[in-house]
Amino acid sequence: MSKKIAVIGLGNSLRRDDGIGVIILGSLLNHYPRPGIDYLDFGIASFDLIHRLQDYDTVLLIDGINAKLPIGELKIFGLEQASFTNKDSALSSHELNLKDIFRLTSDLEITTKIYVAGIQVADVGFGESLSGTLQEKLQELTEQVDKFIQERLL
Repeated sequence: MSKKIAVIGLGNSLRRDDGIGVIILGSLLNHYPRPGIDYLDFGIASFDLIHRLQDYDTVLLIDGINAKLPIGELKIFGLEQASFTNKDSALSSHELNLKDIFRLTSDLEITTKIYVAGIQVADVGFGESLSGTLQEKLQELTEQVDKFIQERLL
């Protein structure tokens, strides 16, 4: 039996860089679709996401983060590492942030291996376009995420 894998984009595309997870998900689907992987757009994550996570062996969440990294830097880490970030630094601006997702998956004893591809955002104000830096790095970020999928998830 093959393992079930999902790549999930998170973010609000009406809040500029906050939509980067959903935009990269779309770019992966357009340029690097891989059989055997479910590509899911969860937009602004809700509690439905927690229930879907348990349907998979491995999940990669793609999301904009505020971790005080250089703008457009990609950091891929296990979800459990989200709990070690600075308390004053919000990792995500969705209904459920990454810390909430980690806490709930732990409390519910969900055994899915969850990775996070976090991209440092610059501007999460209202608007539909990415900031200049993220726009310029979009292809490079998509390639980096695809490389991770190829090397670590398959």
